[in-house]
Amino acid sequence: MEIMKGGVKVSDELLGTFAPIVVYWIYSGIYVLLGSLENYRLHTKKDEDEKNLVPKKDVVKGVILQQAVQAVVATLLFAVTGNDSEAAQAQQASFIVLARQLFVAMVVLDTWQYFMHRYMHQNKFLYRHIHSLHHRLVVPYAFGALYNHPLEGLLLDTVGGALAFLVSGMSPRASIFFFSFATIKTVDDHCGLWLPGNLFHIFFRNNSAYHDIHHQLHGNKYNFSQPFFVTWDRILGTYMPYSLEKRTNSGFEARPTKDYKEN
Repeated sequence: MEIMKGGVKVSDELLGTFAPIVVYWIYSGIYVLLGSLENYRLHTKKDEDEKNLVPKKDVVKGVILQQAVQAVVATLLFAVTGNDSEAAQAQQASFIVLARQLFVAMVVLDTWQYFMHRYMHQNKFLYRHIHSLHHRLVVPYAFGALYNHPLEGLLLDTVGGALAFLVSGMSPRASIFFFSFATIKTVDDHCGLWLPGNLFHIFFRNNSAYHDIHHQLHGNKYNFSQPFFVTWDRILGTYMPYSLEKRTNSGFEARPTKDYKEN
């Protein structure tokens, strides 16, 4: 299927591949501009500059590499499933069908990422050589959301996204919206800000404060869930409750409460 953009035909497959990448940089760019709002930061700007263990230029390079791999895999996936997805899209899926597909995709992606993410923390070799790269960002920020080891990016995000696409049975057109939304949610979870009126904070328990807990030393074995729900953390005892406290000078701090189980 193709969509007309300024008189030029753009395929759903092309948009499904590159729209999430464009969305990532635009949305994270907005948060970079808002980063000077100290009253809404979960960490100070000074902490972001001093505590993180990787230069921002290396973060940008790492993210671009991961997005390049994702684009190649998405192109191959659309090519392999082309006939099936076109037939499914031709059936004029109802709103209920689309909602079901999106929900299934969210559950599949959450499930895959929870267990892969948790295993990368439990396996000392994988953590030391693979996942610890992401945790060089002790103070998360928006465009560092996809800063991972290339192998982790492939296994956790790219394979997880492919499984969500295949299992849900969504069309390439539906995938444009799903992966763009998942991208926005992932960036928001790493933005390091707690802004008033943020709908993700209202409708999702899994948010920037929840994920910030995981990036701190006391939360390293907790809050593995991403990017949507906290279901698996609650079921399997890795949920760390927290309170959001006002810092003395400015901004907020996510602090764990005492009613959680030690692993």
